[in-house]
Amino acid sequence: HEKARGIIIAALDEVAWLYNIRGDDVHYSPVVHSYSIVTLHSAFFYVDKRKVSVEVQNYMTDNGIDIKDYNMVQSDASLLASGQLKGSAVNGSSYGENDMNENSKVWIDSNSCCLALYSKLDQDQVLMLQSPIALPKAVKNPVELDGLRKAHIRDGAAVVQYLAWLDNQMQENYGASGYFSEAKGSQKKQHMEVKLTEVSVSDKLEGFRASKEHFKGLSFPTISSVGPNAAVIHYSPEASSCAELDADKIYLCDSGAQYLDGTTDITRTVHFGKPSEHEKSCYTAVLKGHIALDSAVFPNGTTGHALDILARTPLWRSGLDYRHGTGHGIGSYLNVHEGPHLISFRPSARNIPLQASMTVTDEPGYYEDGSFGIRLENVLIVKEANTKYNFGDKGYLAFEHITWAPYQTKLIDTTLLTPAEIEWVNAYHADCRKILQPYLNEQEKEWLRKATEPIAVSCC
Repeated sequence: HEKARGIIIAALDEVAWLYNIRGDDVHYSPVVHSYSIVTLHSAFFYVDKRKVSVEVQNYMTDNGIDIKDYNMVQSDASLLASGQLKGSAVNGSSYGENDMNENSKVWIDSNSCCLALYSKLDQDQVLMLQSPIALPKAVKNPVELDGLRKAHIRDGAAVVQYLAWLDNQMQENYGASGYFSEAKGSQKKQHMEVKLTEVSVSDKLEGFRASKEHFKGLSFPTISSVGPNAAVIHYSPEASSCAELDADKIYLCDSGAQYLDGTTDITRTVHFGKPSEHEKSCYTAVLKGHIALDSAVFPNGTTGHALDILARTPLWRSGLDYRHGTGHGIGSYLNVHEGPHLISFRPSARNIPLQASMTVTDEPGYYEDGSFGIRLENVLIVKEANTKYNFGDKGYLAFEHITWAPYQTKLIDTTLLTPAEIEWVNAYHADCRKILQPYLNEQEKEWLRKATEPIAVSCC
């Protein structure tokens, strides 16, 4: 209904999704340097032909897609503009795009189309709108959802193996009280074999992930951060200059992986010594916001802009906040950050309502400059809610969390949680234990059992 006769697709993940291909031209994202032009009669794929396997070649041919050299996209954009772009074969006949009339426009998405291609078009024939691929890509099909759930289970097992390993290392090398105990006093052993650094421990986490089925690499550089570094929201540790682990400081780890069946993104924040009361109350406020968003029920048509406040309210009560969005979409073995929807205070979050089968992260945080940072992140799937009523015949939505790894109960001030929040944590932990156990050895199972023990309501 937009009356366009052709579209130029420049976003790499949109080309990958449209033609159902993946590659490794870009670190952390399984995409290929390529373009696509699709018209009413033809489809073109612009790529370095040396990358195209026989299998992909046959698949494209079978589906009527012309593979052309990457650098031909500019001249073809000019041909498209003048109505002369010809595709090879549709049912054996050659097609010219002679649908030139005053209504026929060329669709581009200004967020991804480069100036070089835009300049080949007549300004009055350009239809500048969000790509029609963005939304279908964001709404996952049942196969994609199934893959995402499975990938997140294996990923959660890797995170648990890592936390159990790190807990052991911190006790052995730094005399830390560890993940479960709050005893004060830690001292570094005089003759440590190996120093634990933000980078060396994140390499270990990558090793646990790499041992899992369908692992293809990380989905972004791991944010492994100790103490003051954890307060830097997009901190990127370098091996030569990163901090050593410290049993008396908070450790925040935001990481994710690419698996053939899904993309993951998870953040957990832990302390291997004695956290301060302030750190505990901040962690608990972040957790309360995280649970509030996870538990939300809302009518169809609701945007992420409207939901963002749920994750912030517990922090706001203490005059605290964080300076990043609360959630982003996540790809299906594709980019770890995916639009067009998001959960955020930013005005763009008003544009796209959340829909069933979208994915979105739930990641509130709190950062105290020069001191510590806290973030808790799970991936959620939007699902239809089973509500008692259906006011306005809108249909209601809710979330299903698919990320599995424990929250550190030592950092939770249970006096600040409601009975419903305590029940949520205990139910989540029981699920973690059940779902992840098959992937763990005996010591890891025992660690997980301890990490997911129910928390009791504190009376005083």
